This record gives sequence, structure tokens and C-alpha cells, in this order.
Amino acid sequence: MKNIAVLMGGYSHEWEISLKSGAVIAQNLDSNLYKIYPVAILIDGWYYKNDAGTRYDIDKNDFSLSIDAKKITFDCCYNTIHGTPGEDGKLQALLELLNIPQTSCDSYQSALTFNKRDCIAVLKPWNITTGNHMYINQGDTIDEEIIARNIGLPCFVKANRSGSSFGVSKVYKVEEINAALETAFEVDDEIIIESFLDGVEVSVGAYQIGDKIKVLLPTEIVSENDFFDYEAKYQGKSKEITPARIKDENTKAVQQTTRRIYQVLKLKGLARADFIFHKGIPHFIEINTNPGMSKESIVPQQITASGLILKKVLTEIIENTIKYHIT
Repeated sequence: MKNIAVLMGGYSHEWEISLKSGAVIAQNLDSNLYKIYPVAILIDGWYYKNDAGTRYDIDKNDFSLSIDAKKITFDCCYNTIHGTPGEDGKLQALLELLNIPQTSCDSYQSALTFNKRDCIAVLKPWNITTGNHMYINQGDTIDEEIIARNIGLPCFVKANRSGSSFGVSKVYKVEEINAALETAFEVDDEIIIESFLDGVEVSVGAYQIGDKIKVLLPTEIVSENDFFDYEAKYQGKSKEITPARIKDENTKAVQQTTRRIYQVLKLKGLARADFIFHKGIPHFIEINTNPGMSKESIVPQQITASGLILKKVLTEIIENTIKYHIT
């Protein structure tokens, strides 16, 4: 029986969401194949708690546990940390140095995709359609009129390295830009300002087994709020319709674009790309390489709608990760 660590938590605003994702993963792993260890990676420590609540700290020297004088090492880590250090490449780099397989993309790809600005810059030469963008770092001189003229209003002001819509504002007036920047700078010292795209928002999950990239059915996002913010994502303020109510040719187009992005970026494990259908063309917004897997999350819905079983998909991903792990 293989030992599998389910990594959850993290150091970002998303740590509580990640704990929920990790719990769903742990519950849906095949206990006939795996001995499952939910491992919290938190600011107060890295540890596993057994059913009795006894805490066992991870030995960071080799990422092992010691339980009742027995050393436990892991055949694979299922990485479901949102944000740092599990989605920005830091934890991946450690596990790569320790030669431990983990299910998310590798350290370079994780760092690249976690940085929205860098990811968009890499994808544009591959003819991936996006909106218009401006970039601002903390300390830069800011001219709100230039931002409004170059990007247009309304627009989105976003923290560059964040998820779950933390640090995101939709701006309608020039005089709202500074407040939106302040909100974003509370989360990150790098900002991305993005043009508003009018159209249907969809999200598409994908994962790779062997040499085949499997793309799930797209989900249509209908937010009760002004955009798909934290409340809409996690507090029931949106409708998530799977499959999306779009034409068959649009479904195929966005699935094809998702597959192309996954391939170009050389991703691994489950990922989810977000798009806006603007003037009939899917415009890429961002990609999540450790997407939410809680009961409220999109990817589990897509797995079910695509006629798949979550437990089987997770088994495929773990076995594929171990099989193709480069030692």
C-alpha cells in the first residue's frame, strides 16, 4: 500500500479554502490502494494529525513522519495548496530536491502560472487571445487618466499573485482607481490592470494521463455580484452551470484553447483555465494549477458532468505522477 500525503493549507489568504479542498481529496482517495495522510502546511507548522487528534510534525529534512518510532516516507504528495508555498513553486522545488513525486506542475511552471503577468506574456506569442493589460509595482508613479485611457472603463484591478479573487476590484470611474490599487496592494506588491470583457464567463478543467490531455466540460459562471468575487465563489452568490450554455462549436473552441494552454505551459495534474467569450472568441483570463476541490468548487462538478468518478480520476493522477516522475 502506498503512502500518500495530501498537502493543504498554505501561507496565503486562501489557506482555509485549501483545507476544505484537501479534506475532499483525502475523503475521495482510494483507501484500498493508499494509506492517506492529510498534512497541513501552515505558518504554525507542518504536521499530520491522526483521528485522535495527536499531532506529528513533518521532518523538513526529508519530508517524513515519525509515528510510534516508525519512520514514514511518502510515495507521492497530492498537492492541493492554493497560493504560497504550494502553488507558486516553492514547495514543489523542495519536493523536487528531495525526489518526492507531487501531483501539481513542477516548480518553474508553478512559479510562472502563479504570476498572472508572466503567464500572459508567455502565452501571447502562441496566439492565445487575452484582453488588454497594464502593470504597476508598488512605489510606481500612478496616473489614473493614463490607466483609464489605455485600458478603458470599466476595468479590473488585481493583485498579480493571488487567487480566490482576493485583492480584486472592478472599477467604473477614474476616481475609484486609487482605492482599488490600495486594495490590491494589501495582497501583493505587483498589480495587473485588465480591460473589461463583455461576454459569457466559463471555466475549463484539464489533466494529463500519459500523453493524453483530458479536457473537462466547461462551466458557465453567472455571478449575482458585479463579478465572480470571493462571495460568488464560496458563499453561494453565483450559479455555476455545467455544462455551460454555449454553442457546441464554442465548447470545442474553449476546450481546444485549454488543451493548447496546458500543452504550451507543460502543466501536470489538475488545472483550471478561466475565459470570457468576448465577441464570440474565448479570451484567456488566468489559469489555476491547484484549483479548488472543495464541495463548492468547479472542477469536481465538471468531473461528474463529464461522466467521470472523482476517486478514479484522483487515482489516475497519482499513478501517472509516480509513473512519470523523473528521478
